[in-house]
Amino acid sequence: MPQAEIINKENNPVGKAELPEDIFGVTVNKALLFEAVHNHLSNKRQGTAATKTKGLVSGGGKKPWRQKGTGRARAGSNRSPLWRGGGTIFGPQPRDYSYKMPKKAKWLALNSALAAKLADNEVVIIDDLSITEPKTRAVKALLKKLGLGNVLIIVPGKDETLELAARNIPGVNVARVSELNVYSVLSHEKLLISKAAVERMREAYVE
Repeated sequence: MPQAEIINKENNPVGKAELPEDIFGVTVNKALLFEAVHNHLSNKRQGTAATKTKGLVSGGGKKPWRQKGTGRARAGSNRSPLWRGGGTIFGPQPRDYSYKMPKKAKWLALNSALAAKLADNEVVIIDDLSITEPKTRAVKALLKKLGLGNVLIIVPGKDETLELAARNIPGVNVARVSELNVYSVLSHEKLLISKAAVERMREAYVE
């Protein structure tokens, strides 16, 4: 069973945590991680890029010149894609890029991401993450003492005090166990997980 050292707010070891084998001990599936990140970014994509076809460009109601006798090529509209100021052929149109991944694949991808972080020694388990006031300096001081910079702080549930205190620190984000995703895990250098969050993961992520 995977294990990790538990530290306190003073960055001193206080014991060992046994991590769930089904989460932190799975074989890392790189292809599934790639698919999960692609899915996350695709679902966030706005898809509002648009160009005007010749039917959407303003003007072009009058035939530029008569059909025959001018010596020039035939033309029906000055908004043809062949003309300057004309429409665009096969340009992007608003569309929905989002798609769904199978639920089981999403769980396996998240477990793979957490296992990869543990294997790379990028997981820090702390016995207690509670702070008394929503003060940014309190979180900054804690992270400095722990030697952490770009970090995802994982908590078992809603923690408004910690979330408010950390929201203005660049490179630092707070995520509840229920809203954790592969992209957020992989886009941070380190994971700071409370001991209570590990227990919550055991309940929520083990299939």
